[in-house]
Amino acid sequence: MSDQEVLLTPSEVAALFRVDPKTVTRWAKAGKLTSIRTLGGHRRYKESEVKALLNSIPGEATSSTESR
Repeated sequence: MSDQEVLLTPSEVAALFRVDPKTVTRWAKAGKLTSIRTLGGHRRYKESEVKALLNSIPGEATSSTESR
């Protein structure tokens, strides 16, 4: 795989957390997530940072694996 970080759109991040994409944007403004701006001004989020935040939520990281 390349050295470039995988970037996610606000909608992709929102789907992982089961929230509205606007909530993800608010998290970025509040400093909970680091956003990267594209040349067109759209926000993108590092997949590694998003997954780390997702795994830091108690019960969320294990709930998807427990149901298998």
